[in-house]
Amino acid sequence: MSLLGPHRWPVRVYYEDTDLAGIVYYANYLKFIERARSEMVRAAGIDQTAMKAAGQVFAVARLEADYRAPAKFDDELIVETSVTKTTPARLTLQQVVTRESTLIFEAKVVLVCLGPDGRPTRLPPQITKLATTR
Repeated sequence: MSLLGPHRWPVRVYYEDTDLAGIVYYANYLKFIERARSEMVRAAGIDQTAMKAAGQVFAVARLEADYRAPAKFDDELIVETSVTKTTPARLTLQQVVTRESTLIFEAKVVLVCLGPDGRPTRLPPQITKLATTR
């Protein structure tokens, strides 16, 4: 599988995801998109545990988010993730959360790889290959 996607991951809104107004608490969208990224990477055959054992981990370097409409308890949402740009050291992703045809949330996320010393390093070759090959 390629990382070019788009990868689609379903999420249901639970009571614990909502605030006093009964809508999804804004920070929970970051959890939803994080889980979707992890599932995309897993579906592409990338073993993040093995990456960590080799001294590399993914980290979010930048995130831009826009909240477009509220989601509520028991909504069925879809998180769609696509790689929009790849460099030797970064992956840029577009992530959108929808309920049926309604855009709820969207984010641009820049990922980097950190080495054992916590400093940015080049992406592993298998990830660069998956992100640039259809």
